[in-house]
Amino acid sequence: MKKVFRLKDLDCANCAAKMERSINKIDGVESASVSFMSQKLTIEADESRFDSIMDEVVKVCRRVEPDCEILR
Repeated sequence: MKKVFRLKDLDCANCAAKMERSINKIDGVESASVSFMSQKLTIEADESRFDSIMDEVVKVCRRVEPDCEILR
């Protein structure tokens, strides 16, 4: 399943790159990209575990950029 989410308060391109690398390491994620310019997260992951994967993605994003919010 592939979905696109808007990001709120992503402050720098370096943080976006760190988030992207960390999200791609999560088990069940096939691919993920974080765009600083468009403030979007595109993620392709296992459909049967998508909600639990997204919970992990939120934790990773908060660790890298505490003010950033994924608008679901």
